[in-house]
Amino acid sequence: MSNMLERCGYGLGCWLSCPRPWLSPQLPVDEGVQACLEPGDVLLVEGSSRISTVIKYLTQSTWSHAALYVGEGGCAGSAASVRGGGFVEADLAEGVRVVGFDEFEGYPLRICRPVGLGRQDLERLIAFACGRVGHRYDLRNILDLARYLLPLPPVPTPWRRHMLGLGSGDPTRAICSTLIAEAFQSIRYPILPITVAGEARVFQRRHHTLFTPRDFDLSPWFEVVKPGLVGGFDPHELHWQEPA
Repeated sequence: MSNMLERCGYGLGCWLSCPRPWLSPQLPVDEGVQACLEPGDVLLVEGSSRISTVIKYLTQSTWSHAALYVGEGGCAGSAASVRGGGFVEADLAEGVRVVGFDEFEGYPLRICRPVGLGRQDLERLIAFACGRVGHRYDLRNILDLARYLLPLPPVPTPWRRHMLGLGSGDPTRAICSTLIAEAFQSIRYPILPITVAGEARVFQRRHHTLFTPRDFDLSPWFEVVKPGLVGGFDPHELHWQEPA
């Protein structure tokens, strides 16, 4: 019975996370993203799968997926073969895995970069994420997965974040941002902490299961890197075609 539920859950997870090219945003994808990446960067992705549509609705955000860039070659000792640099991501069906940049080609992307981290901090951050590679979701909980079958579930705003997590108790959750948030919290780097009332610059950790991809975009401690502006930009060098 357990194996049957696991197979059903895996099939449902694959169906929910399957890309739908006809829903891909018709926006130009900056070809300079890959060249600008540095280890420790968080790459936000606007996906087109069924579960991406739900995540974007529940979070009221463009971004439905996040991956942590760990550098060229991926994680040391990982059997995963990557091309063009390695990312650690949490996939609903496959669990935590290492993928290459080609996994995100064709989608709108955004680079969010932590500021002020030293080499040892980055090594600890990457080691934490790489240590989770191979973790799988408990896909036997079909009821948790079934919540995502509705394209736009009628959920009140205060409950939306809580709907994103799987209730199995597994170290990984329904969306990738949980894994990345936990990695940054392991080195005490802020994302969107809770401010302690009456205390100047004293914070409390927000539970890692409550983070969503857009939180890295909104965080004041992550720099948004736009490849088109790296190295300088001169608007006078643009060529415009006048309408007929």
